Amino acid sequence: MASLFDPLAVKGITLRNRIVASPMCQYQAQDGILNEWHQAHYTMLARGGAGLVILEATAVAPEGRITPGDAGLWSSEHVAGFTAVAASIKAAGSVPGIQIGHAGRKAGCTPPWEGGAPLERSDPRAWTPVGPSPLPYVPGSDYVPVEMTAEQILITQQDFVDAASRALQAGFEWLELHFAHGFLGQTFLSPQSNVREDQYGGSLENRARFLLETLEAVREVWPEHLPLTMRLGVTEFGENTNRSFSESLQLLKWAKEAGLDLVDVGLALTSANDPVPWGPNFMVPFAERVRLETGLPVATSWMITDPKEADAFVREDKLDLVFFARTLLANPHWVFHAAQELGIDKPEAVLPTPYAFWLQNWSA
Repeated sequence: MASLFDPLAVKGITLRNRIVASPMCQYQAQDGILNEWHQAHYTMLARGGAGLVILEATAVAPEGRITPGDAGLWSSEHVAGFTAVAASIKAAGSVPGIQIGHAGRKAGCTPPWEGGAPLERSDPRAWTPVGPSPLPYVPGSDYVPVEMTAEQILITQQDFVDAASRALQAGFEWLELHFAHGFLGQTFLSPQSNVREDQYGGSLENRARFLLETLEAVREVWPEHLPLTMRLGVTEFGENTNRSFSESLQLLKWAKEAGLDLVDVGLALTSANDPVPWGPNFMVPFAERVRLETGLPVATSWMITDPKEADAFVREDKLDLVFFARTLLANPHWVFHAAQELGIDKPEAVLPTPYAFWLQNWSA
């Protein structure tokens, strides 16, 4: 029986425990380039003891950024900053991972602490978003994406491939494709946001095509011994819950055949009006069903904060990994405190030696 602090091997990579520092957008990059903020932030998370640290949503193209402050890997100029961060994560004992994505119709906005609204059209940093169909994220909004042409779709898929290659060059050992949260991949999958009449719209097979083609193309350049994973918004809530979840299960079965190694079970957030039933651990039952019905290893996050509950989810075969975000921001040494609470022998060993030495046999 596995537990939260047991190692996990996926392909040729072994995580020291089942705790993951989830991708958390910082919006501190300049033209996609990482800086001292990112270096300090990700080193802190790795030194805190997580088995895997996944960098924030990293745009595969400039127009795929959520905000002008997003990290990016659309050119060789970006690689050096990511290389330094990946090396720091690995030096601290964590596996360096990265999430790459395209924001689609939710691109070109201000950071959430500035309101998260679309940039003013007069702003020199503004751009026009794209999507599978000319439908806005906020119903009735005039912030309408341009429908992607077949050529633009192929270019964007190549952008994912190129970003994955640069991530590999930078030293990352775990790759997550971001197909959730109402971003580009998610909007191709959902009939709420995709009303195309070509090979990328209509049937589930067609709406899943962009995601599966992108996955297959990335699999060609991402080494077989390194995990290739996906964050998928598995359900839209309200009247679409059953339909969207059933379709996601089928998509994941196809994705497994195409080379997917693990799924990070997330939210669709296809519409600004999605009635999400926020509450502790609320995505765990969905992740458990995905694990049972697809045979894929699974992870999820969303309001999991209690060490004993997280440990139970692993022990009861509901989750293979547990993602933590704000929990680790609030307490960068949460992993140490979780090890103490769970009675792990030498809990301080999850921390770097200069910390662990002084914390042995010490309690606050």
